[in-house]
Amino acid sequence: MITDVQPRKADILTRVHAPHDIRELKNVTSTSDRDYLPELRVSDGKTGNKIACVENRGKGKGAGDNPLTQTLEAALKKYFGYDNFRYPQEEVINSVLRGKDVLAILATGGGKSLCYQIPAIFRKGGMTLVISPLIALMKDQVSDLNERGINAFAWTSECSLSEVERIKTSAKKGELQLVYVSPERAVMPSFLREISSWPVQCIAVDEAHCISLWGHQFRPEYCDLVIIKAKFPDIPIIAVTATATPMVQKEIIERLRLNAPDLFIGSFNRTNLNYKVRSRKNAYLDILSYMRMNKEHSGIIYCTSKKDVGELSRKLRKDGQKAIPYHAGLSYKEREINQELFRTGKAKIICATVAFGMGINKPDVRFVFHYGMPKSVEQYYQETGRAGRDGKEAECILYYERSEYFRLRALIRTDNSQEAFKKVSLAKLEQMLQYCETRDCRRKNLLAYFGEEANSDTCEQCDNCLSLPGEKKTGIKSWKNKNQDTHQKISSIMEIRS
Repeated sequence: MITDVQPRKADILTRVHAPHDIRELKNVTSTSDRDYLPELRVSDGKTGNKIACVENRGKGKGAGDNPLTQTLEAALKKYFGYDNFRYPQEEVINSVLRGKDVLAILATGGGKSLCYQIPAIFRKGGMTLVISPLIALMKDQVSDLNERGINAFAWTSECSLSEVERIKTSAKKGELQLVYVSPERAVMPSFLREISSWPVQCIAVDEAHCISLWGHQFRPEYCDLVIIKAKFPDIPIIAVTATATPMVQKEIIERLRLNAPDLFIGSFNRTNLNYKVRSRKNAYLDILSYMRMNKEHSGIIYCTSKKDVGELSRKLRKDGQKAIPYHAGLSYKEREINQELFRTGKAKIICATVAFGMGINKPDVRFVFHYGMPKSVEQYYQETGRAGRDGKEAECILYYERSEYFRLRALIRTDNSQEAFKKVSLAKLEQMLQYCETRDCRRKNLLAYFGEEANSDTCEQCDNCLSLPGEKKTGIKSWKNKNQDTHQKISSIMEIRS
């Protein structure tokens, strides 16, 4: 029986447990709350003795000849084509299979979805309910799962009556392995009554940071998910996200009413990403020269407004680049077409607002540029994390000017949001400003924000750590070092045009 599987000693020592009584967390008040995690203690589950818990920051060791591990890896290979789990995927999956509540924080590209998809495949006769924030994200995952021979369905507002009836019938018979719904649908009384007759063995909350006021994508409808645990106290919940500070972790645990959850934190250090901040004054010329030096590279350029998205994509197309726009002002069909053009490589550049990227699985993104200042470090980290998911080197450049900070600050102050939310947003913007203007290692700065300690004071991969003038000599062509007169040439062409 799966429920009889005992944790290996290594699992106990490397798993982080949240307190059994969430009231222990009530006194947390600081923005970053650096001291929260190291203080967590929990019973070893056998003797009642207290054991110290260590954060999951390093690389885990395989379970060798563990029969359960071999079975899980066989499913991983059969359905997803991977030979081994990334750390700490296997540990997370084991906790889910033991019926534990889990909070898993894995960097973008770290394989969060597998942590609830593999258990859904592994268990026979039951299903996993997945709560996801976007229809596009649900459809993407369901389409991918179906292509792999996994029975999954997304119950959305786009479903016809016949499709809804088919979902209900198949779910009751135990024929579906995963069903995806929005947080709004998940808390509807009619839906809760419906799934009470389904063989639900696990509930997964994707993009769990959306539940936190301290998160960078707070969505009020996520707060209503508290009813799930009250309605189904015996069904384990796994909450997953890529970005969560200790304060956000606390709020996720509290709002979802997770019961003594196992807390797994992968490293936030994306060693293949090069971080740089440059003046926005010559941003367009810099981007254009990069694209002309690296014609085969695909990438994302994030803009702070729909207007910037439209203007930048038009300018790039005028200058011969395969650039397309993506923002909430476009119709659903236009966004779907443009997303597919980018995913398949028919368009090399996608200029987008924050509306683009959640759940996008494109491994060969070679650059993520920010054509303006993001509103928070979490937003910046998550968006840059869409680069280099194939493990190869990628460029992350933020084009910054201080006037952007003042503009964003004014927008926040004049917003109609609650005062508490404004204060959180202003604090996050201030931390983003510090990242932009720091003279220290940018990688160290990012890791510290999420409570992780860097291995050294310098990474030799960010602009501040590079000891010599100019760009680091990497596998990516250094468009400034190798062609110093590119900017002048482009400027001359543009002057002639105008």
